[in-house]
Formats: sequence, C-alpha cells, structure tokens
Amino acid sequence: MARLLKLAALAIGGVLIAKKLKQNKAGGKNSSVSESITVNVPVRTAYDQWTQFEEFPSFMDSVHEIRQLDDKRLHWRADVFGKTVEWDAEIVEQIPDRRIAWRSTTGKPNSGAVRFEPLSASRTRIVLEMSYTPEGAIETVGDMLGAVCMEARGNLKRFKEMIEARGHETGAWRGSIQDSGKPVTTH
Repeated sequence: MARLLKLAALAIGGVLIAKKLKQNKAGGKNSSVSESITVNVPVRTAYDQWTQFEEFPSFMDSVHEIRQLDDKRLHWRADVFGKTVEWDAEIVEQIPDRRIAWRSTTGKPNSGAVRFEPLSASRTRIVLEMSYTPEGAIETVGDMLGAVCMEARGNLKRFKEMIEARGHETGAWRGSIQDSGKPVTTH
C-alpha cells in the first residue's frame, strides 16, 4: 500500500510539473515572491544601506556582483539555480525612506519593489515583492518548491544581521526617481 501511495504521489507530481512547464512555454507564466522582515534600525538607516547596491553580494548568497552604471541602471551577475547569469535592471521608482522599484531590461525577466515602513524611531519593516519568469525545467521545479522564496527570506535575514550589527549605513543616495524615470536630487 505504501508503495502504491508513493507511485501515486510521483505521478501527481509529474503531472503538476508537466503542466507548469507547458504553461511556462506557452505564455512565460510569472511567479512572485513577497517576504518581509523587521530590522532594529531607523528607516533612514535601512533605506540608505539598501541604496548601496554594489554591497548586495555581502548579504545575498547567489549574487556575485552588482555594478551601478548610473543613478538608475544596474548590471547584475548572479547564480540562478546553479548557473551564472547576467542581466541589466533599471530603477523605475525611488522615494527616499519609502520605496525602490525596478525591472529588468535585459536577460532574466524580473521586476519588483522594496518598501520601507517605519514602525518606531528605531524599527523598520522591509517588504520585498518580486515577480520573475522561471525558464526551463530546473527553474520551474525550483519555483514550485519555493526556492526563490527561501532565497529571498535568507537574504532579508542576512541584511538584518548585517545592518543591526553595524548599526549604521555605509553610504546613501538620497535622490528620487519618479514615474518619468529621471533622477531628481533631494536632500
């Protein structure tokens, strides 16, 4: 009986994976992640550290390098399910101490936003929301198993540990990027 249940579970899993692969081939079905964490630093400290994009590899395990090309464009090099990939992204909205939103312009299709919500003078909730399109069987299976959610959760946890241990940001960019996509300097 146990063997029959295992075979049934494998068959159902195979059908679900096949269905998901077919959906992805047909329409590039997006997946999404939403994770949050509370950090014990002021909102300005959390936000200012997050604007230091080139330091992301220090808390994002799969990210090898981020090069900031200008105020709104970034070049990423990271592992995606064991394969090194590169892509460009642009910041489409940036409001100091509140929100940073982006979308890829080349390579891996992805977009998202990070919100910063002050809970008190010394506590901030960071909310990461991301959309992406799994490509191929390995990414689809990883997506179904929640690998991207686990990665996002781990990255936020490491960011929390880093910023709380340090207690201050390593730099800041206080400019804004509005719907026009053009940087606006603020103080």
